[in-house]
Amino acid sequence: MASVSSRVAGEPSPAGTDTPTPLLSTVTVPLDPARLPGGLVGLVETTRRSGLPAVWLRRENGLVGIGTAARFASAGADRFARARQWWRQVSATARRENTVGGPGTGLLAFGSFAFADDSAFDSRLVVPELVVGAADDGRTWLTLQSVSDDAPTAATALAAFDALLSESSAPPAVPTGGRVRDGSLSGDQWMDAVTAGVARISAGELHKLVLARDVVVELDTAVEPAAVLSDLAHRYRDCWTYSVEGLIGSTPEMLIKVEDNVARARVLAGTLDRASAPADDPDYAQRVLWGSTKQRQEHEFAINSLLDRLTSYTDTMTVSSEPFVLELPNVWHLASDVTAVLNDAPSPTGKHRTPGALALAEALHPTAAVCGTPTAAAAELISELEHLDRGPYAGPVGWVDSTGNGEWGIALRGAVLESPTTARLFAGCGIVEASDPAAELRETWAKFRPMLQALGVQAH
Repeated sequence: MASVSSRVAGEPSPAGTDTPTPLLSTVTVPLDPARLPGGLVGLVETTRRSGLPAVWLRRENGLVGIGTAARFASAGADRFARARQWWRQVSATARRENTVGGPGTGLLAFGSFAFADDSAFDSRLVVPELVVGAADDGRTWLTLQSVSDDAPTAATALAAFDALLSESSAPPAVPTGGRVRDGSLSGDQWMDAVTAGVARISAGELHKLVLARDVVVELDTAVEPAAVLSDLAHRYRDCWTYSVEGLIGSTPEMLIKVEDNVARARVLAGTLDRASAPADDPDYAQRVLWGSTKQRQEHEFAINSLLDRLTSYTDTMTVSSEPFVLELPNVWHLASDVTAVLNDAPSPTGKHRTPGALALAEALHPTAAVCGTPTAAAAELISELEHLDRGPYAGPVGWVDSTGNGEWGIALRGAVLESPTTARLFAGCGIVEASDPAAELRETWAKFRPMLQALGVQAH
């Protein structure tokens, strides 16, 4: 079985789950947008010498974290529960000053969780030293998070930001050249796995299966994560570009977003490669995706999976009346948006409150879009056929603040940086009874394309 590195080469091993809860002090202050002339993407580019940033960006807005004030790692079936417990403890004891307010301000952590209970990858929450945020309404802010005995102030936060900018250097170099080799399975072996999956579906063991494959990119020069993230953020503006400790990518799928008591999700299933589309047929994607029983069936399984799990948390839910076609630079997807008003639920203290973003991410993972239907049968077959530790691929990635707000996407269209010159890429396809192995293999290359382009590598 191919393994996935649990961290970037050269970085220290994550702290154990018995790490004492740190006493954090945070201060959040408004930041003049003029101090970010290149926006958040420009900040990522110019602060590349400060280490791999934590990133969550869409349409130039979002969050960028620099440095590490505290971190937590866990593994196994209870990885979410242990992370939530640690975050509750951190949030309960932290000293906070926040003159901005709103989701994404104040005490905040970025996170990434393994897809499977038995993964060798460490699921983790990371509290950056500095977080710079920008919202759709034009607000920008700065948060300094510290374990120092001296509580940070607005002045120390701005001084730390200025010091960060003073370390800036030339724009990061775009990778130039490399090779792509097979990961856990060759293309032919993976098509055999698809054939086996279709046979099990035809036998009535399950309705849908999502099979993933990996490839390894070996670069001629060291990866510049800032250049990769900048390329993804500019090229895939409608996706969520992410980075958490060596996991980088740009996902089109929102597992769950929570703002106060409202949850939102975007479900994708059904894919059409744009590379082979006719240039003079504007209705091509709509006609082909809507006309495909296979694509519509795959999407129906995915949306029903999310709705079934979300139902217990809400009495008021709205879903797109019909899937819409989401246009991305590499593919078209069938997509549905879901909005739910969350019910109050008992908290560990006995009080009632709405479930937070991290709790909902645990409840919804894994969806049929990345696992299959029924979930247990699909997960078991994935373990049998893939010969792959997915690591963080298809797991939740995003952020959470101390009030439970947050955004957790599904880690798709991404890679794990296993060494300065090596990246492992992942892609998966929804398999139903009508699936064709060769077509599914071509679809994986379409889904590899965003990361291959960002890494400067040509393949398929």
